[in-house]
Amino acid sequence: MDESANPDPNDADATPDPAPEAGEPPAGTVLRRGWTTGACATAAAKAAYEALLTGNFPDPVAIRLPGGETPAFALALQDAAPGWARAGIVKDAGDDPDVTHGALVTATVRFGPVGSGVMFKAGEGVGTVTRPGLPIPPGEPAINPVPRRMMREAIAEVAGRLGRSGDGRSGDVEIEIAIPGGARLAERTLNGRLGIVGGLSILGTTGIVVPYSCAAWIHSIHRGIDVARAMGFDHVAGATGSTSEDAVRALHGLDEVQLIDMGDFVGGMLKYIRAHPVARVTVCGGFAKMAKLGQGLLDLHSKRGAVDLDWLAGRLAAAGGAADLVAAARNANSALEVMEMARAAGLDLGRLVAAAAWATAARPLAGTGIALEIVVFDRQGGLVAETGLRTVG
Repeated sequence: MDESANPDPNDADATPDPAPEAGEPPAGTVLRRGWTTGACATAAAKAAYEALLTGNFPDPVAIRLPGGETPAFALALQDAAPGWARAGIVKDAGDDPDVTHGALVTATVRFGPVGSGVMFKAGEGVGTVTRPGLPIPPGEPAINPVPRRMMREAIAEVAGRLGRSGDGRSGDVEIEIAIPGGARLAERTLNGRLGIVGGLSILGTTGIVVPYSCAAWIHSIHRGIDVARAMGFDHVAGATGSTSEDAVRALHGLDEVQLIDMGDFVGGMLKYIRAHPVARVTVCGGFAKMAKLGQGLLDLHSKRGAVDLDWLAGRLAAAGGAADLVAAARNANSALEVMEMARAAGLDLGRLVAAAAWATAARPLAGTGIALEIVVFDRQGGLVAETGLRTVG
């Protein structure tokens, strides 16, 4: 995947939260946009094909993005020999913390058989799809549909301008995309879980990286659900982080494919499941995250809101907490402190938080008949509370 390494927001106590998330710029900062691996691959392929036809590399090389923009890219690599040409672009992700920022994306273009059109090959560091459910079928290079279309259009443009009809050079080519070191970078993505082996994916629907948009993370959530469905699984579990993911896998004996790294995006995951249903879905996370879900938040990021200690104190009162305990909870330093207060008093606060979280999570699934479950874990992965799977009417 073409994305930043997913931070582990698992069970982070978001109360209070006066500062930005670690690694994020201060509010109001103007951020520079960047280019996707798909845009870089397209620019490299266009430059290489033009050099294959003319012996000269255009530098910089301009491409047309799906939205109509025409950025130009400087070449970082030029190489050619009889029958092939190779160009490389250093990816600039702008101000987004993308794992592929600074990576070299190369395209080696060779003539193909007459009438073959554009064929794609995975070079070093580019993965191969091995599981169903992705936009590209198993056995194919992990080059997504929009980048493939962009490259085909770029090749057609150059062929129309420079190609010679009838000799196999009017757009009949093999494009081999490579990202040296991509296999190592891919270890920081979810490609392995999606069944993409050997390296990164060539991604991008617009060609543009919007800093901190989390688009790649949302993309990985959707593709994870698609793969689980395509492999016949009827139960998926979305976790806020690695501790909860490990715990829910052990709790239900789940296959890796059934685990969805949803992070803070509970609503995004559930809305996609509504349109692409599975029979059973578990939402799990730490006490603070599930308390925020119980408050009604479907985006659990700290920027969308912190744990409401008044709300949590109200749940403590409903669990039978004495007035002085409830008052202390309202002035607690964190959700974790409130949970420990409840434990010390022998009160099952986790059960009420889980029930409230279930009600919030059920909203996007209303009328689907999907069985929904909330599971709350502590920071060590210990079970705090679970609702069990209950059908959403």
